[in-house]
Amino acid sequence: MGALLLAFAGLALLLASRPPDPVNPVHSGNFPDPFIVHSRGTYYAYATNDADNVQLLESSDLASWRRLPDALPELPPWAARGRTWAPSVLERKGGWVLYFAAQHAATGRQCIGRAAAGQPAGPFLDDAAAPLVCGDDLGAIDPSPFVDRDGTPYLLWSECCKAPARIWSQRLTQDGLALTGAPQALLEADQPWEEPLVEAPSMLYQAGRYHLLYSGNRWQGERYAIGVAECAGPAGPCRKTRTAPLLASAGSMAGPGGQEFFRDRHGEPWIAYHAWTAPLSSYAAGGVRSLRVDRVQIRDGALEIRRREN
Repeated sequence: MGALLLAFAGLALLLASRPPDPVNPVHSGNFPDPFIVHSRGTYYAYATNDADNVQLLESSDLASWRRLPDALPELPPWAARGRTWAPSVLERKGGWVLYFAAQHAATGRQCIGRAAAGQPAGPFLDDAAAPLVCGDDLGAIDPSPFVDRDGTPYLLWSECCKAPARIWSQRLTQDGLALTGAPQALLEADQPWEEPLVEAPSMLYQAGRYHLLYSGNRWQGERYAIGVAECAGPAGPCRKTRTAPLLASAGSMAGPGGQEFFRDRHGEPWIAYHAWTAPLSSYAAGGVRSLRVDRVQIRDGALEIRRREN
């Protein structure tokens, strides 16, 4: 009984020592398609191009953020400047890999590249002569790495800019710099709220299940939203568990999407995502897609998002 009381006391002390969860938005500037990783006491957040090819912020607490230099200051020769989207990173033995979508200068298609650095802040360098993956038609976007329970890395991505769009998964080599095997289709747009496309996949293994988040509809407005599915594994098959979005416009938050799972310094799961602040729900109206973070939890086998909003 004494040991049990000590354990409860220790847990209570730990919870009391943690600061309250941050209130959204945690960064009010334009920061679309965010990806966050924790490394050695620091959170790093990456985002779609604005002034930089890959925007980069750092934080010690997820609430206050400081801008760092461009994570990808030089694009590879195959890429045209101005459409560098949805970066993500993966730690591998001896360094880090940055995945990003950029416009292929020769064809105009969006393609996915990879760049390497010795630290999460970069600068990352893509030394490949060609993209990692281009997909079909208009190309491929929204790369998101996932490491399975046995250590096998995968890359998830979505087809670009067309309907009906699909979400794909393919194994990576252990160094994360190349793909191996055949790609597998995980999801496609087949629900009314998603029309005309699904994109921005992110996978989490938690409580014995593989959970997949994705965005649906068009990013330019209030109908953009976040959906959820469960998968048998990182190569699928996947099954949507709801006929409505998991997270949609509410209150001052408009058009949430571009989400990515991450784990905090305690190993607990969160998502990073962007949203407009209503009523400024487009760039034309003077709005921005600001950075937001929320805890996720599994309750009765279902994934839930614990929102904290201004």
